[in-house]
Amino acid sequence: MADSGKEAGSPAIRFTSIALGGLLAACLEMAPGPATAARVCERIPQSPPSYASRIAAVACAENSLWYSPFIDEQGRLASLSVAETERVRLQDGATLAWQRVAEYWKGSGLLAQMSYFPGANDCSYGETQHLPAASCRAFLTDTPWSAAFVSFVMNRAGLPGFSASASHIDFIRDAYANPGSPYALHDPDTTTPGAGDLLCFRRGGTPIGPQGLREMLASGSAEGMNMHCDIVVAANPGGDGKLYLVGGNVLQGVTMRVLPLNRSGMIWGLPRKTSNPVDCQPGNAAACSFNRQDWVALLKLKPLPAPSGPLPMPDTLSQQCCTQCPLPMPADMKRCPVLERPVDMQPGSSAP
Repeated sequence: MADSGKEAGSPAIRFTSIALGGLLAACLEMAPGPATAARVCERIPQSPPSYASRIAAVACAENSLWYSPFIDEQGRLASLSVAETERVRLQDGATLAWQRVAEYWKGSGLLAQMSYFPGANDCSYGETQHLPAASCRAFLTDTPWSAAFVSFVMNRAGLPGFSASASHIDFIRDAYANPGSPYALHDPDTTTPGAGDLLCFRRGGTPIGPQGLREMLASGSAEGMNMHCDIVVAANPGGDGKLYLVGGNVLQGVTMRVLPLNRSGMIWGLPRKTSNPVDCQPGNAAACSFNRQDWVALLKLKPLPAPSGPLPMPDTLSQQCCTQCPLPMPADMKRCPVLERPVDMQPGSSAP
């Protein structure tokens, strides 16, 4: 029997080990991951203050809170730790995933508009009993929240002139028709993206492309169009040739997306859906990509006067209060006060 110690120490084995180690290091260097995403977010300039940097900082902080899930350049989901309505704590160690989604509805100012959806009203209150929590979570599961996330980020960043909405098409129509909008509608194939911009695609149906979108907007037939927009948080940071975006309700979380840029800073080789769907299935993995969409719009953030100061960001790693608290409770944490339901919402109430 061969001596395993000698085999391991042979020149051929040593060379193979070194080569494989170098290849692994190179792959780790090239592949975007949670650590890379964190470095991208850490490099967002906060001085001089700008709305673009504010928007990027808020979106990055939320992605980090969800354990930095991301879709790589090949359109593969490369990291996912928690889903939207799970009773799993996010990275701050205190916030439950479903409660954070509820906060996007509340922090965007849109929750009251959703009161006709079953369970929406129960998202306004702390988890005082199991039934309201369950119905709130049902609302969060059944109702797309990606536009609420964008609205939450813009509200937190204090972007002037932005109109919050539960529908992405409203952002696009506003950029197209409203001179007072902080955004302008552009073609993603011919415009350089930057931090604070929104990159949008159309969901479902026959692909229409950027020109088809403009024609529908001009004819007034874009009403109710099913869309999704991601927020650009960084473009070519450190000259890495990549575009980094963050979107809510992307694969049931707040997920980063990575796209390639060319030397001119334009999005390069943007995967597009066609009228003949690509056959994505086992054995044809090359055809599968979460980045293959009907990309139709880049909402470009207009030049705006600088905000008066830096963005006061909440410390997501030291939650001020909790409703479902870990035990033993950390010294810097306290229980959130219980919010009693109004009299007219108590069971059996005869109030109108």
